[in-house]
Amino acid sequence: MNDTSLELPTPPPLLVVVSGPSGVGKDATLKRMQARNTPFHFLVTTTTRPKRPIEVEGVDYHFASEREFQESLARGEFLEHANVYGNLYGNSRRDIEAALARGSDVIMRIDVQGAATIRKKVDGAIFIFLISTLAELEMRLRARKTESEAALQTRLNRAAQEMEERIHFDYCLRNYDSHLDQTVDDIMAIIRAEKLRTHPREIRFR
Repeated sequence: MNDTSLELPTPPPLLVVVSGPSGVGKDATLKRMQARNTPFHFLVTTTTRPKRPIEVEGVDYHFASEREFQESLARGEFLEHANVYGNLYGNSRRDIEAALARGSDVIMRIDVQGAATIRKKVDGAIFIFLISTLAELEMRLRARKTESEAALQTRLNRAAQEMEERIHFDYCLRNYDSHLDQTVDDIMAIIRAEKLRTHPREIRFR
């Protein structure tokens, strides 16, 4: 009998949702993934939030006026959108579908409310929750110097509630500021494991 090589089928592309409370390090984690030249399509969220000094248009976010955002919303461009602390956030369905059609794995960072919406609208996505202590969250939020004391306390109160939502996620990762590479390694390990499933996930939009 001739020995033949075993060729495994190419797994379908993945949609990976990275979420967690405000200040947990979602942005920092994805930036570290990008800095390591990981081969993913990083979805850029549209927001009406004012741009912070270190942020870059089209890289960190698409910054839009409320009128521009509402016009995009009326055209049905967002797969999901949410009002978070008075600012609007939305993620483009077209961008996600185009990347998946190219065979690219899509990574998106989103708040807990948005993740719940994606869970209702998309089958087969992977949901990863980043968790931290409230003390660490407070330290990170204060370091930003972008919120008043009242706004900061609102975020912390909501973060305590959002922590309870981790039971609805597929994976929960402890995120440390000084160990971002470990968080990235853990996410990469999850993606590698998902690629080896005997019954791969398939993304389906409802």
